[in-house]
Amino acid sequence: MFSTLNAREAHAKLAALDRVQGVIEFDLAGRILSANRNFLDVVGYTLPEIVGQHHSLFMDPAQRDAPEYKAFWERLRSGAFESGQFQRVGRGGRPIWIQASYNPMLDVRGRPYKVVKFATDITQQRTEEADRAGQIAAIDKVQAVIAFDLDGTVISVNDNFLGVMGYTRAEVIGQHHSLFVEPAYRESEAYRAFWAALRNGTFQAAQFRRIGKDGREVWIQASYNPILDAAGRPYKVVKFATDISDQVRLFANLRTLIDQNFGEIEQAVTHSTKAAALASSAADSTSGNVQTVAAAAEELAASVAEMSQSIVRSQSATDTAYACVQDADGHTKRLAETATAMTGIVGLIQDIAGQINLLALNATIEAARAGAAGRGFAVVASEVKALADQAARATGQINGEIASVQRVSQEVVQALSSIGSSVSVMRETVVATAAAIEEQSAVTRDLAENMQSAAGAVTAITGNIGAIVQSVANVSQAVDTTRDAAKVLAR
Repeated sequence: MFSTLNAREAHAKLAALDRVQGVIEFDLAGRILSANRNFLDVVGYTLPEIVGQHHSLFMDPAQRDAPEYKAFWERLRSGAFESGQFQRVGRGGRPIWIQASYNPMLDVRGRPYKVVKFATDITQQRTEEADRAGQIAAIDKVQAVIAFDLDGTVISVNDNFLGVMGYTRAEVIGQHHSLFVEPAYRESEAYRAFWAALRNGTFQAAQFRRIGKDGREVWIQASYNPILDAAGRPYKVVKFATDISDQVRLFANLRTLIDQNFGEIEQAVTHSTKAAALASSAADSTSGNVQTVAAAAEELAASVAEMSQSIVRSQSATDTAYACVQDADGHTKRLAETATAMTGIVGLIQDIAGQINLLALNATIEAARAGAAGRGFAVVASEVKALADQAARATGQINGEIASVQRVSQEVVQALSSIGSSVSVMRETVVATAAAIEEQSAVTRDLAENMQSAAGAVTAITGNIGAIVQSVANVSQAVDTTRDAAKVLAR
């Protein structure tokens, strides 16, 4: 009865193992006899594909002929039990990891006749472990790492930490963490509370001032990490640290520079604010002046335009006067010529009067010779002579008047010539002045337009200076904010 119960119990145990583990059986030569579904799922094969195949099907090709692999099967054939974590190869060369035991089965005489392997797939676990180990190794390469037990005694340390603090491994293993802190801090309540928090599993991270070998000041950015056991209780503390001594000194210098430079910047901003305010005031004044000048320029342009029209009218009148002077000069010259011609006529009349005088003289002589018979003729001759004398006197007077007319005509001609020259010069001057006024009118119009543009520009400048004043105020505020931020950064 007990035998039956034991057999049933053994069968039940095997069935339980078959449900939760991969099971595969080999003969003593290593050939596969059978495998359950769990094992087939792990390696990715079907049962017909592996029955009769050698165990080396699951080995890396580089290990199949290795002496260690041959010795492994020699031990199994001798009845030795093998267990551990093994790297194997699934279908398609896929690497897998298993937690397995190789169990030689004994016959009734105690001799091995087959091997039963129980396996659990731990590929994901090993991958995660490898990832964690890789991360730890990477941290160990770049950071200072030291481990303590819960009372603060050093139990391990890496080379980076030793390099930062200046100690050798033998000098720190077994020493208390207080070796690295200031004497005054060692006995403080804050230091005792620090380690009490770590023992309670509380993570600690900050910048810490520590003391290296020979009292050298060392600043570190560090985290103290309580490590928990399977029950969730702290059993040690691992510290990861980075030497930031250079940065701390740099930031100390930076704080000094910040105070100095921002003081200078504040002075510059204050000066800029005052200058911008003065510029704004000057721009307002300039804007008013430019508006005034622009209005004056418009009035000047209107005056110049009116002057230009007056000059045009003066030029027209001068041209008319010049033409009239030319006509008067012509008439006067013709009058002088006519007077000259009359002088010839007067001369002719004088000649005739002389001849009449001569005839009267001859008649008088002949009348005297005739005596009484010639008295009447003598009277006539006397009258003729008197008439000739009168004609001679009149002719002389006419000649004098003609001479006077000629003299006056010459004076008028000379005066008209002078007037003509003056009018000609005045005409040329008026023409030149008209041209100059026209150019000045164009320039004045441009000036008026430019002054209007300048007035608009000055108005825009005034607005821009107002914006500059606001910007300077914003810069001042930004400088204050930046200084505060920089001081926070430099802490």
